[in-house]
Amino acid sequence: MTEDQPVQVPITDTFDLHAFAPRDAKPALEAYLEEAHRLGLKALRIIHGRGIGVQREMVRDVLRRCDFVSDFHDAPAEAGGWGATIVTIGRTR
Repeated sequence: MTEDQPVQVPITDTFDLHAFAPRDAKPALEAYLEEAHRLGLKALRIIHGRGIGVQREMVRDVLRRCDFVSDFHDAPAEAGGWGATIVTIGRTR
């Protein structure tokens, strides 16, 4: 595989941004959300890490712009706490 070839990522209800370079995280998240919506997934967990909150804010900005995202909030402690975001896909806002 060359650097220019896209990487196929399985679409599940959990998406871990740690697998992506910072410059690739936003487009990867946008593509993941579109595909998860297309596949009919209703509840997702986006793992962005705790850090200083840069990835968390990027995730939340993307989610605010998604018409098919009906809700999002910090994950419960056992699912990552503020290092992950729980997303509900539902009716358009």
